[in-house]
Amino acid sequence: MITLERQILKVRPGKFPDLEELDKKFIAEETRLGFPPKKRYQCVIGSHDTNTVIVERQWDSMAAMEAKFDEAFADAEYQALADEGTSIIESTQWEVYSPLP
Repeated sequence: MITLERQILKVRPGKFPDLEELDKKFIAEETRLGFPPKKRYQCVIGSHDTNTVIVERQWDSMAAMEAKFDEAFADAEYQALADEGTSIIESTQWEVYSPLP
């Protein structure tokens, strides 16, 4: 069953240029690891401020998503990027959705 992963990132003020550079590295690493492509959005109007970025990715199944993240969390290069992100991203909220019939 298709699974939608959503990350809600709160970017530290003034760090959008750094986020863009970091995301280029993440895209390369996630591609190497076999992640599906992601879409990114910046909040313009709503309950979040403009320092909010939404990242969405569709997976073939919850099991596929879990397996790929297990692989990524065990990968030194991926972990180094995640560590680099702590100076750029203030907070992250993860959500996972499944489609309704």
